[in-house]
Amino acid sequence: MRIGLTYNVRSPSAGGNGAVDEHWPDDAEEEFDSPETIEALAGALRGLGHEVELLGDGEPLLRRLLTGYRPDLVFNFAEGTGTSRSREARVPAVLEMLGIPYTGSDPLTLAATLDKECAKRLVRCAGVATPDWLVVDGDVEDFRDRLLTLPLPVIVKPAFEGSSKGIRSANLIEDSARLMETVEEIVAAYRQPVLIEEFIDGDELTVGMIGDRPREPFGIMRVLPVDRNGPFVYSLEVKRDWERLVRYECPAKLSPQDTRAVGLAALLVWKTLGCRDLARIDFRLRNHVPYFLEVNPLPGLNPKSSDLVLMARSLEISYSDLIGRILAAATERLSENPAALASY
Repeated sequence: MRIGLTYNVRSPSAGGNGAVDEHWPDDAEEEFDSPETIEALAGALRGLGHEVELLGDGEPLLRRLLTGYRPDLVFNFAEGTGTSRSREARVPAVLEMLGIPYTGSDPLTLAATLDKECAKRLVRCAGVATPDWLVVDGDVEDFRDRLLTLPLPVIVKPAFEGSSKGIRSANLIEDSARLMETVEEIVAAYRQPVLIEEFIDGDELTVGMIGDRPREPFGIMRVLPVDRNGPFVYSLEVKRDWERLVRYECPAKLSPQDTRAVGLAALLVWKTLGCRDLARIDFRLRNHVPYFLEVNPLPGLNPKSSDLVLMARSLEISYSDLIGRILAAATERLSENPAALASY
């Protein structure tokens, strides 16, 4: 097949993790991929016998598609730019307008899942537990009374981000005065609403899902701090220094009861939010109850450090095989639904 690859690459000025300029936080491009990751993914697809074209995102992508290049399929892992809650939906929307099939979830799912509150509302309505929350959208002072009376502790995060952008260890708040300060800092830095979420002090779990209509998770992984001094937050600092600060347990050593509860919750989240082909779903497990945190339908595919890749490695699945499984899920989905394929 001729496969086009859509992605966002980190700016050279951002280095490994730094900000593009002084006006943005140092994790502004945290969701974007390194050239090494893009080449690893392209290499895996070529190794599977496919012709690969690097398309990127934005204007270069549009120009290439509008000047004659017609892939058989697009392998999409473009995150989009800016702070819009619908930025991840742009590439699939363009591909659908042009009649080009692609891997992964559709625009509606990508928009609904990037908006953390929207995803939480939908999942809660479906019967999955999720921590209580409050969204600050507007002048922080207008929310002062509610913020100062919230039960603590809480975790504070930007409402429209992934890859732990804006989630630092210091965002676990146990003091009302510090809560106001943190919300103001996040509003100023990330220019979007802020989610204040009940902190669930339990096991940090991430669930991998691959397939067209999966009947069970691809894997359940538990994230364990190497040194546990107080409540654990799977923060940006931890993810950047994961080899030293955490260890990953996959399959997670949970009781059969808890394994079943987490698996059923993940499948219900997948179905409720309309995920396709692949996703990674995060939970906190407390008193045998899995609490939904968020879902990433465009999970990272860094061959060395991304959670889904580490999960596959623990299950003795190679990087090439993982990419092949994702591709097979998309092609199977498309081939089993001729009407949908024709609409492209």
